[in-house]
Amino acid sequence: MRRVFLVSLILVVTLVLGPAKASDQYITLASTTSTEQSGLFRHIVPTFREATGIDVRVVAVGTGQALNIGRRGDADALLVHDRLAEERFVDDGYGLDRRDVMYNDFILIGPESDPADVAGVDSVLDAFRRIAGAGASFASRGDDSGTHRKERQIWSEAGIEPAGRWYRELGSGMGAALNTAAGMDAYVLADRASWLSFRNRQELTLLHEGDDALFNPYGSILVHPDRHRSVKADLARQWHEWLVSEEGQKAIASFKVRDEQLFFPYAQ
Repeated sequence: MRRVFLVSLILVVTLVLGPAKASDQYITLASTTSTEQSGLFRHIVPTFREATGIDVRVVAVGTGQALNIGRRGDADALLVHDRLAEERFVDDGYGLDRRDVMYNDFILIGPESDPADVAGVDSVLDAFRRIAGAGASFASRGDDSGTHRKERQIWSEAGIEPAGRWYRELGSGMGAALNTAAGMDAYVLADRASWLSFRNRQELTLLHEGDDALFNPYGSILVHPDRHRSVKADLARQWHEWLVSEEGQKAIASFKVRDEQLFFPYAQ
């Protein structure tokens, strides 16, 4: 009888603690809507999970929100795209060991009719000046994302404070912003990965690309465990190192949509 009881107890403990132990093998990653909505994580996370047994649960928000999540200790690692803010996050003691992981670029999207006549201009600054001068509809993400921060930087360098009925701040992710721009025939700044993944293009087309100012690097940062004891530092470190490893960089490079590569690893 005693033996039956002990066996039963072991089975109960195994059922209760076994799944709990397994569920600890994951990290929370705060990242951008562009990396999530493009399908990048659906492509690379299974490879990482197979290699390490660690899952990655992604919280996809704008870069500003992702950094705030990291400051609160509600993520174990970040993958974002605002280098100056990333470096400040580390300098302020919230993160450590920022690494360059991959890059692509921003592009200016707009209606095929191009009412501001931006196609063929020499720089994105000239394009933004023409949009403002024409009062042509512009859809801004308005969500403190890396894309929104880049857009605001371009307006500032162009010497323009955008305002008025032509300028719409949406407070939305990249996919929603592209949908809105398609619906209102508006210009919009987008990252290339989101544009290549976007299907509801209607009359939208790519109008300007290639500026050095439109370079879009992504960095991985570990949330500092000294700030938050709940951070899964060892598991997050494995993800962090894998991203810049030969295997991780190959996984990033192999991700394509419509036969086009969306992100380019720094190791290439």
